[in-house]
Amino acid sequence: MSGSPGSNGPLYLDSTEAANRFLASIAGARALALDTEGASFHRYVDRIYLLQLSTERKHAIIDPLKVPSPAALGSLLESRDVEVVFHDADYDLRLLHQDYGWRVTNIFDTRVAAQLLGIKAFGLAALLESFFGVRLDKKHQRADWSMRPLPVDMLEYAAQDTMHLLSLRQRLHDALDRKGRLTWAQEEFERLEGTQWDDAGEDMSFLRIKGARDITRRELAILRELVAWRDRVAKDLDRSTFRVAGNDVLLMLAREAPTTVAAVEATKGLSRSVVTRHARAILDAIARGKEVSDADLPKFPRGPRWARDPDFEDRAAALRAVRDRRAADLELDPGVLCPRERLEAIARRNPRSLDELLEVPEVRRWQAAVLGDEFIAALRNGASAPNESPYKSA
Repeated sequence: MSGSPGSNGPLYLDSTEAANRFLASIAGARALALDTEGASFHRYVDRIYLLQLSTERKHAIIDPLKVPSPAALGSLLESRDVEVVFHDADYDLRLLHQDYGWRVTNIFDTRVAAQLLGIKAFGLAALLESFFGVRLDKKHQRADWSMRPLPVDMLEYAAQDTMHLLSLRQRLHDALDRKGRLTWAQEEFERLEGTQWDDAGEDMSFLRIKGARDITRRELAILRELVAWRDRVAKDLDRSTFRVAGNDVLLMLAREAPTTVAAVEATKGLSRSVVTRHARAILDAIARGKEVSDADLPKFPRGPRWARDPDFEDRAAALRAVRDRRAADLELDPGVLCPRERLEAIARRNPRSLDELLEVPEVRRWQAAVLGDEFIAALRNGASAPNESPYKSA
């Protein structure tokens, strides 16, 4: 059934025919606001469970469970003739690529725009209240968007994420233009176009668990087996991993390595249902970790080893001083003007000219324009050039 979730709400499109009719009606639009709702808090497989979209005059919600492949929407999103407005686009872009293979172009991200303007409260709710006096109800922030049917109040909540986005985009665009920062934003938006889903390294996810660096390699082997067990169960149930067993619980099990069902039952944080169904599987995972040979114990990959450079810290400090001073002048968060990792990359390369500065990976043209001359002067005055490239692995 297709219709509006409320008397004045957006269209709720839960059939291919209805979605196609709506998308045909907006085919000439030159700006489109888009948001997605996933369910990673509830489900193992994160996918899109709602697509919210707005033009200047029309608003709709597409149900991807009923409309599995809205190809006409993909055509709009991939057309350079249509500006696609998001708030905090990164994860939306990853999901759109994962679920549909779409690569969105001509992006405007209101979160990025707000940060480049120096706005400290850059969440969508804060921006809508600040610019339009609109208050978003937060009660559905962690709602299960995979449930069906969705109640009217959840649909109305979801629709709010795009209904004001085009107006917000215009306000932020004009403010960026006035401050001479529109080209900054455009460069950042261009870089978003390559964002895609990446499954690489999933088998090494246990290394990314907070606290994993604090345990022994033997305990790390046990943790690896426990994470693989937990993820298999979560996948089979299509349930978020922490709802099976949290990372802190797995770390505790890896450290204590219980050998009996009773000991597993005594582990804090494991639900009774998990213990009842999976205690033996947990013990088996621990046993597998114990059986790994010493030579095959997992370890963290070594980061790049730089040739010893005694002046690196001095150069980084000199750059940081320039960055912080300019950030204050521009009323920007220093991390927005130039993040720490980028600052350190510049210090390692120690460029002697603007051309060399632009050769540093991730340095933007706008950053070179704003900071380049002062960076080069600080590097020239603060420390001598290294004898060899700091990017050469030792």
